[in-house]
Amino acid sequence: MTKTLHTLTAVALCAASAFAAAQTATMNKAEYDAAKDRIELKYKNAKKACDAMKDNAKDVCEVDAKGTEKVEKAQLEAKYKATPGNERKVEEVKADTAYDLAKEKCEDQAGDAQKVCKADAKAVHERAKDTLKGKA
Repeated sequence: MTKTLHTLTAVALCAASAFAAAQTATMNKAEYDAAKDRIELKYKNAKKACDAMKDNAKDVCEVDAKGTEKVEKAQLEAKYKATPGNERKVEEVKADTAYDLAKEKCEDQAGDAQKVCKADAKAVHERAKDTLKGKA
């Protein structure tokens, strides 16, 4: 489980970096507003889909939906105002949302397994943050 979590996090961060680097074109205000509205609608639909779920699966779904919205908004902002600070913000949001999702998934476990899962998630998050600090 933890190796899978580490691998998925590493892959997600690498893909995110490549995607963020490709998003260098800027957009006008109307395009930005339309894209922001689409992101919010997508979030509402994703959250509504979570209503059919129960227990921690529902919580995981909601955290995932909110995290996706945060990442997409950060990416949109970086595309609208292409600055190194906004690009860094995208990476920070991705790391934070991956951590939030990993922690919520740990709730399916109990006792020591849950503690280990959360500790692993925190370690992956801290490494991601340290990597971002190195890029500053």
